[in-house]
Amino acid sequence: MTRGEATRAKVFFKGEHDDFVVIVDSADAYQKWISDRSTPLAHVVSSFKVFATHHHGPHGKLEGASNALLENEFGTANEDEVVIKILEKGTLQEFEMPERRAFRNQANADGVHQIGR
Repeated sequence: MTRGEATRAKVFFKGEHDDFVVIVDSADAYQKWISDRSTPLAHVVSSFKVFATHHHGPHGKLEGASNALLENEFGTANEDEVVIKILEKGTLQEFEMPERRAFRNQANADGVHQIGR
């Protein structure tokens, strides 16, 4: 795996008014929660934040869902309740985070830091 590259997971829910995403810590944690609700939800989701993609599907740009959007779709603006609804009715999707890129100090091309030389 390249530096900074990581596999992440999200749960996608296609609603009537918009598309929604919740980021989960891992696919395994999500699957465990689905089969055993005694697992604390804080061990499943990365944050209790709901994202909307504005009808661009699971790969659209993620923007925080407004309270009005949540109220229209789910009947509540309480993000904790909405997160649970999305986890229950959504579909799990795994995706790759791109590697980090940075400039390398060419003076230390061999990777060894030489102090005092």
